[in-house]
Amino acid sequence: MVGLLKFNRFYFGLALLIFVIEILIAGFAHDQIIRPYFGDVLVVILIYSFIKAFLRAPVLKTAVFVLLFSFTIETLQYFHFIKWIGLKNSAIARLVLGDSFAWMDILSYIIGIAIVIWIENVS
Repeated sequence: MVGLLKFNRFYFGLALLIFVIEILIAGFAHDQIIRPYFGDVLVVILIYSFIKAFLRAPVLKTAVFVLLFSFTIETLQYFHFIKWIGLKNSAIARLVLGDSFAWMDILSYIIGIAIVIWIENVS
């Protein structure tokens, strides 16, 4: 466990940059492509980068974890999880957890993780 924790400035900076881009997308992109699809591609890259900013973890294991985490959140959306926990009127809960299932979101997550794996293996 001693070697698992390590702060990585590159991944932290990347996570911050993508977080800012996600905020800009949420605030200003009200279209049918960038917000729903590009934002979902970026969100898995954001989560991956954030994890890698603090943990020295293998690329593939981290990528698979992020993908499974994303699938879990999407599955919770299918079952209207935020309604179950009484947060359906919370804009923050709807923004963070989402409130509607979409198969295209699953595809977007897969594309995002494929990009992560490809870039990590090229560099």
